Amino acid sequence: METPEQRIQIAVQKTGRLTDHSIDLLERCGLKLTRSKDQLICYGENMPIDLLLVRDDDIPGLVGEDVCDLGICGLNVVEEKRLTRESEGRETSFKQVFELDFGHCRLALAAPDSVEYEGPSSLENTRIATSYVGLLNQFLSTNGINAEAVYFSGAVEIAPKLGRAEYICDLVSTGGTLKANGLREVETLLNSEAVVIQTQKPLGAEKQALVDKILQRLDGVLQVRESKYIMLHAPKSALAEIRALLPGSEAPTVLSLDGSDDKVAVHAVCRENVFWETLENLKAAGASSLLVLPVEKMLA
Repeated sequence: METPEQRIQIAVQKTGRLTDHSIDLLERCGLKLTRSKDQLICYGENMPIDLLLVRDDDIPGLVGEDVCDLGICGLNVVEEKRLTRESEGRETSFKQVFELDFGHCRLALAAPDSVEYEGPSSLENTRIATSYVGLLNQFLSTNGINAEAVYFSGAVEIAPKLGRAEYICDLVSTGGTLKANGLREVETLLNSEAVVIQTQKPLGAEKQALVDKILQRLDGVLQVRESKYIMLHAPKSALAEIRALLPGSEAPTVLSLDGSDDKVAVHAVCRENVFWETLENLKAAGASSLLVLPVEKMLA
């Protein structure tokens, strides 16, 4: 019988823009989940893996302190926690292992519309409201700017109106909130997305094997995010042109067609989006019976 110590713990954002994507990703890796009554844990039914649903700010700490083996959170959170630990003289005991290509946003400096901004030097001797003090101070230090980072835990965009700061540094997705508060982006400090982090502390052989299996499956799912499987018929004389038109494809599989000496079947995995224009160009080159299928998962 397995013990709690033999189960993999994965920390995931409890509520927010990463939650549904994170759980969906793990389910696409073959994990069947059941939520606890308190909605704080998802138990793996078919694998010894549990999800802990927590605040995103807590995820790097839970992974770094070996409470959880893996975590999914924003790169902005990972980098801020890393800088905080380094400033406290503590080792960063987690590592980033995957970028997940969802949850895209950016950590940006924003100025009131009425303020003229002429580059980082405009920040000299100003106050900047932010909840990302570490990343902001790193930017200021890199640019040799003397400015004060004023910590705000939320609603950073109202700081200039309250007279607490001249600028703000906050996460931006669409920019709608900034515009509504009379602010505009002036600098990008970090482009962020969801990432997977892993504890750097040694695991037992069984747990490490399970972690490796999950990471391999994640890689298989991520590899085919935009991939499509294309099947078509083509004249042998047009093969070179058709191969060149297949987007992001490795060497396609070419098969003989029964009863035809001058045509073949071509099968290919294309690792880029297949647009209507692509199909039209293939047809113009002589392809026929074109079929495009989604690819759910793949192991190299």
